[in-house]
Amino acid sequence: MNTQVKILGLATLGSAVSAVPVMAQSIDEQVNAVFASSTGWFVNLIFSSFPGTSFPWIVGWLVVAATIFTIYFGFIQFRAFGHAIALVKGDYSDPDDAGEVSHFQALATALSGTVGLGNIAGVAVAIGIGGPGATFWLILAGLLGMASKFTECTLGVKYRNEYPDGTVSGGPMYYLTKGFEERGLPMGKILAVLFSIFCILGAFGGGNMFQANQAHAQITNVVGDYPGWITGIVFAVIVFSVIVGGLKSIASVTEKIVPFMGILYVVTALIILLMNYDRIGWAFGEIFDGAFTNTGIAGGAVGALIQGFKRAAFSNEAGVGSAAIAHSAVRTKEPITEGFVSLLEPLIDTVIICTMTALVIIITGQLVVDAETGRYLLDEGASTIQTVDGNKGVALTSAAFSASFGGFQYVLAVAVILFAFSTMISWSYYGLKAWTFLFGEGQTTELVFKLLFCVFIVIGAAASLGPVIDFSDAAIFSMAIVNIIGLYLLMPIVKRELNSYMARLDSGEIRKFA
Repeated sequence: MNTQVKILGLATLGSAVSAVPVMAQSIDEQVNAVFASSTGWFVNLIFSSFPGTSFPWIVGWLVVAATIFTIYFGFIQFRAFGHAIALVKGDYSDPDDAGEVSHFQALATALSGTVGLGNIAGVAVAIGIGGPGATFWLILAGLLGMASKFTECTLGVKYRNEYPDGTVSGGPMYYLTKGFEERGLPMGKILAVLFSIFCILGAFGGGNMFQANQAHAQITNVVGDYPGWITGIVFAVIVFSVIVGGLKSIASVTEKIVPFMGILYVVTALIILLMNYDRIGWAFGEIFDGAFTNTGIAGGAVGALIQGFKRAAFSNEAGVGSAAIAHSAVRTKEPITEGFVSLLEPLIDTVIICTMTALVIIITGQLVVDAETGRYLLDEGASTIQTVDGNKGVALTSAAFSASFGGFQYVLAVAVILFAFSTMISWSYYGLKAWTFLFGEGQTTELVFKLLFCVFIVIGAAASLGPVIDFSDAAIFSMAIVNIIGLYLLMPIVKRELNSYMARLDSGEIRKFA
């Protein structure tokens, strides 16, 4: 995921401080103090580790759920892969079905909320701490996460609200309410309200303020310092012009931006790998060796496992429930079809893009091992060698790509801006649907949220409000706690939908339209 300040170690967001006026800094310090004292317990609870380990319990919550769903649905991510591709191509799309966007647009919108800084900086951090072996566990977690996406997005479509004007509202808040009622389970409404509150807080902070802040920081790295509010206003105007048109407007933008930014990044990586093709076999050897043996890296195989699972969970958001909101708006009368489509999301985000980043970092030799500590270090090619941490994640990836392509920082700046923009417009939709669930549908209600969202863009670009965004990130992963409880209790409904659809597909009752 591209929003995790806590996990990426960027909680202070110090890169933007120089752009904030003295008075604003004073206000920021007061806000920091208030939030740190009043919400620190909540942040620490969500991101705390299992006793005696550095493994966050929230990661275990996500990975265990993904494993259970994988087994329960008979490794659906592999069985349904071919059909998922056919659905994205539009082979089974009926233009008369209810919904707002195509399968491809729904996938692009959801991807735009996950593909980002987690793929650029998060992977570098994983390898820097856990060694090349972390890549293996990152890939495994991504493959398992495909089953979580399948489960939540199927439920998102099945229990969505369809309105006379053709618009749709869906997501965990709806299947927690309606699905629990259908099964006679208590607490569904309470869980739905909790999920909505966490989603709104996460949208304002991790899905908005952090994105604007990091985009401004990357821009200033290229063009020099200038006030952050300028970046904020520019982003706010552009974002508002997109989100004011609703999901169809958002989808029409993301279906163009996501393929472009993904292709730009992946093609660059592929060229570097082709230039160093003779080292690809060696790189995979390092990955497998580091995944299962103690190669001298801090933590050995266990450290690699922890870092790989951690970064994958925070990159693809499988189990968080956010993607189910975007996928719910798809044009289909078969809920299970969007479950098939959504399982491609962790594959693209984690298995493909994150792996490409990892291979480039390993092959280009930007890491050296400290003989005393056993930790990987970032060799900056100067007189200093610095430990890889959250603040060095982007620097490490940039250095790895620049080793083959001079001036990659400019390409990276474009990528970060596109990632930030696409993430903001996607999370604006997630937050909006949670907002309307709590306060009701209507143009005025929606406009109030959209204006508030854009105000927070300016604040995020201009200020350093670390604890505020820490809290927002904790809220995002609190969504996963609520959501996965719902998935466990509703997964028999998904299996019933799956068995019914597959039987009709095998019998020829379901046919291609294209």
